[in-house]
Amino acid sequence: MAEAIAATRSAGAAKNKVFPNADEALRGLVADGQTLAVGGFGLCGIPEALIAALRDSGVKGLTAISNNAGVDGFGLGLLLETRQIRKMISSYVGENKEFERQFLSGELELEFNPQGTLAERLRAGGAGIPAFYTRTGYGTVVADGKETREFDGHHYVMETALKADVSLVKAWKADKAGNLVFRKTARNFNPACAMAGKVCVAEVEEIVEIGAIDPDHVHLPGIYVDRIVLNAAPEKRIEQRTVRA
Repeated sequence: MAEAIAATRSAGAAKNKVFPNADEALRGLVADGQTLAVGGFGLCGIPEALIAALRDSGVKGLTAISNNAGVDGFGLGLLLETRQIRKMISSYVGENKEFERQFLSGELELEFNPQGTLAERLRAGGAGIPAFYTRTGYGTVVADGKETREFDGHHYVMETALKADVSLVKAWKADKAGNLVFRKTARNFNPACAMAGKVCVAEVEEIVEIGAIDPDHVHLPGIYVDRIVLNAAPEKRIEQRTVRA
């Protein structure tokens, strides 16, 4: 599996990055026991088709780095239902009764992070920074077992970078070289997740020819993206729909 990931990344821009469907895009990349970084915030900007394909692949014992774990029956909640996730590294753990049940019963490991810390751990992983200090979490259970230091009269917690074997992200548009454009708040954790992975698969709503995206409009360069799959009509569920009577 490591050889397959290395071959995918080393092929670079010369390789055809566009795959016919999500199943094909994950073939040869995912395996039992891997760590995956999955973009999204709640149900906003999640790679719906790739998550479903990951479920169908049957891989298990996964560690998932993601802001949260979707909701019951959708997003990463699909993988909780099938017991494919062994551990979550996340920030917000509400809105999911199965997550709560598995965690409280000891079936699911949880590495809990303040949201900004989680974002910076992913960014550090992609930037090659092994660790950093933050004031967030000092004096709380978040700091238990971690190195702390004092700088200029303030106490800081050392947090380590996060890296993933495979990143699954969602973007609005891609060109065939993998340059990505995200739409509004769906950008959220996606760029950081993409950069933190050894190999990145992007699910997009539109694929255009190379040169069709203004370079100034590129949010994530194609060097970070290894495979692309088109999902032109994602469901885009709303977590809590509120309407007037």
